[in-house]
Amino acid sequence: MAGRLIYLIGPSGSGKDSLLDAARPRLAERGCRIVRRVITRSAEAVGEAAQGVSPAQFAVMEAQGAFALSWQANGLSYGIPKDIDAWLAAGDDVLVNGSRAHLAQTRERYPASLVLLLTVDQAVLRQRLIARGRESLADIEERLARNARFTAQLIADDATGVFVLDNSGPLEHTVERLLHCLNV
Repeated sequence: MAGRLIYLIGPSGSGKDSLLDAARPRLAERGCRIVRRVITRSAEAVGEAAQGVSPAQFAVMEAQGAFALSWQANGLSYGIPKDIDAWLAAGDDVLVNGSRAHLAQTRERYPASLVLLLTVDQAVLRQRLIARGRESLADIEERLARNARFTAQLIADDATGVFVLDNSGPLEHTVERLLHCLNV
């Protein structure tokens, strides 16, 4: 039996990396692999434990077919290694930190994917983005506005195909909701 692609999406600052780190041991117990993304951000940058590559390296990897999924967002390129196809074929569930804007392409390639939308209260998200210190206040406000529009549209268009996880409260509660969604 083939495994299932679990596609985690949500705005930057919603806590995707924290959720994945907190859930990692329990996901491993279930045979679920968490994929390490390739990003054109330096490996020293604060954030997820991704493989940092230069834009030129990313372009070469993409041209060689190294990625099952790839996209551009916020001035960076992101890639999901092609290894996931072998893992899925072997029956492993595979959790990917994905992109909301790339959801349609992901569903086209992996129609049986489980989509999880991680949300967080806008005030909490604003504080997290400010504390991260990567963007100007104007950029943060634009990001918040874009997030509100995107989330409202996604939920309105696809209420039955997306599981919403609110990460405004304790992380342990979000981990439990994530694990519950995997049983659906």
